[in-house]
Amino acid sequence: MFNTKQNVVIIGGGVIGCAIARELSRYNLKIVLVEKEPDVATGTTKANTALIHAGFNADPKTLKGQLNMKGNMIFDQIVKDLHIPFKRIGSLVVGVEGDDLSELEKLLNRGRENKVEGLQIVDQKWLRENEPALSDKAKAALWAPTAGIIGPWELTLALAENAEKNGVKIMLETEVEDILTGDGDVVGVKTNRGIIKTDYVINAAGLFADEISRMAGIDKVSITPRVGEYYVYDKDRDFNVNHIVFPIPTKISKGTIVTPTVDGNLMIGPTSDIVEKKSQLGTSREGLNKVFEGAKKLFPRISLKDTIRVFAGLRAADRTEDFVIEAAENVKGFINVAGIQSPGLSSAPSIAEMVVTILKDEGLALDMKDDFDPTRKKPIHFRELSLEEKAKLIQEDSRYGSIICRCEIVTYKEILDAIHDPVGARTVDGVKRRTRAGMGRCQSGFCGPKVITILAEELGLDPTEVRKELTDSYLLSYKVKELLGSKVMDND
Repeated sequence: MFNTKQNVVIIGGGVIGCAIARELSRYNLKIVLVEKEPDVATGTTKANTALIHAGFNADPKTLKGQLNMKGNMIFDQIVKDLHIPFKRIGSLVVGVEGDDLSELEKLLNRGRENKVEGLQIVDQKWLRENEPALSDKAKAALWAPTAGIIGPWELTLALAENAEKNGVKIMLETEVEDILTGDGDVVGVKTNRGIIKTDYVINAAGLFADEISRMAGIDKVSITPRVGEYYVYDKDRDFNVNHIVFPIPTKISKGTIVTPTVDGNLMIGPTSDIVEKKSQLGTSREGLNKVFEGAKKLFPRISLKDTIRVFAGLRAADRTEDFVIEAAENVKGFINVAGIQSPGLSSAPSIAEMVVTILKDEGLALDMKDDFDPTRKKPIHFRELSLEEKAKLIQEDSRYGSIICRCEIVTYKEILDAIHDPVGARTVDGVKRRTRAGMGRCQSGFCGPKVITILAEELGLDPTEVRKELTDSYLLSYKVKELLGSKVMDND
């Protein structure tokens, strides 16, 4: 597969794997990231609450507690370098009538142990002024101004693109079949596309991290999938929330969260239920009812009339309920980065830094590049531009004048760019994550067939070969010529 041995192979193209790849790309190393699906960010990364937690909830003795706040503070530079939408809107843990309000003091003290800045307990008057739709029964809340909202797939794509720009080889649809060892050392990774020789393997395989670990003869990791169900609201709605709002948490869950998204939607969820299968992503009436009732406890006026989508995501919970980030004791060169559930997104930058330190301690020579470029060119989002800027773009390239997705105002040219970027879209959902085509009120009712057509034309496929997301998720069994013709710029 490669003429020369690679220094590091990273398994998993979620936010953790891509953050590690970008951090390692600062050094003169041969690095490969392998992902079994057709795109990055297809697992836990794509389906979560999209929060950058302040860091007050986790026990300071755990890796979660140690890495959350540190990761939070790194985000300002990352989003600046990579042009990722990010808003520090702050979070509230709200105690309502009947709750044990002493829990707020406990969270405040824990947050101070974790060195979270700006924490304070606010009263009912503050809540009325700053979150007016909140329940009249809300008595007090823990206010954490450093919490924020972000697009997790946008972050992951940006990390992957920047890693690729700095020399990392990203191999999609590349499934790991075995970890090769000799005399107690890692020597390579066997994949469905051949063997990659390497001295170091980083296991960032999310839900499947325990299976990858066992391939190396390590039984320490044990992943239990835990499903979380959500509702998403349309941008155009009659109910607004200003902050990330939590109830007082339980031992196993932060409860139903009500939060704006960085793109202007509203999201409520999740549940937290153990499931048997790592592919069990269906929603349930019971789970969604639980989400809605939890949201109504905080915001009694909330309804379901402006919801546009439900979805579920799986968390990769290790039996320790903490992150597992360590070099294997019995297999030199194998590093587990497993059990990365909440606050994994918030901790991703600090997890990446920790992995680099572990690699150095394990003997990997780290020679900093002189030409490392931490930046990414800002993507063009037509919907965000002024009328003058839109007119100028259309004059320069008429393909900006063809609107493919009406709900989110996504142009033909933006979709072409998404497909032909260095880590380009190969699926309908890949286009969706990069451009938001299909994320609006009609949920692809208008733009879906057009996106399929563009993907087919640009990738040299028959429309029946275009996939929604995963390896075998084909959308069409036959081609309807009248619907899927080549006139993708005709929106009538």
